[in-house]
Amino acid sequence: MAKIKIDFVSDVACPWCAVGLGGLLEAWRRLDGAAEIALHFRPFELNPDMPPGGQNTIERLMQKYGYTRERVQANRQVIEQRAAAVGMPMRMTDENRSYNTFDAHRLIHWAGLQGQERQIALKKRLLETYHHENLDTRDPEVLARAAGEAGLDEAEAREVLASGRYAEEVRAEEAEWRSRGISSVPSLVINDKYLVSGGQPPDVYEQVLRQVAAEG
Repeated sequence: MAKIKIDFVSDVACPWCAVGLGGLLEAWRRLDGAAEIALHFRPFELNPDMPPGGQNTIERLMQKYGYTRERVQANRQVIEQRAAAVGMPMRMTDENRSYNTFDAHRLIHWAGLQGQERQIALKKRLLETYHHENLDTRDPEVLARAAGEAGLDEAEAREVLASGRYAEEVRAEEAEWRSRGISSVPSLVINDKYLVSGGQPPDVYEQVLRQVAAEG
């Protein structure tokens, strides 16, 4: 059986990352065991300097890209529809806020040490926490509760967050992927050879995975 390694560079704050993950998981399901996939989530922060309490998301996007409010709202409607189509529900309102996600990345790193299924479950739950519930991912209680809901040990998650564990590892990984030329997310690096950028639909990911699997 072909073995495929996927480094999924992304941020919990990135709605297109939710679209991409939903599309990838559906493509994986369609492979129906045709390849053994090792999926690893790698950290990338869209808002590393976001202050406590966050910032209104529409205002942030208008400032960052120079978009009008109407364009931001139209773009968000498209993303919301694309996300819903791949089982990643979102609820985007004018009141949504953007938050720092560094501690979420620490928790995702911790989950990865407990296995692929645990890490996927936590990643999905944190994307829902951010984009559907729009809760503050700087809040350790929000993060620990999400970990518990994803099937991880909530008390241990709380200890990881309080202790600062895995901060160095996350910073090192962020620097590594930047040094490898990753400047936007989601970015999927497959078998250290191929790059698929953006939140693609399942058909695109399925085609890529089947092509890579055929290479053996």
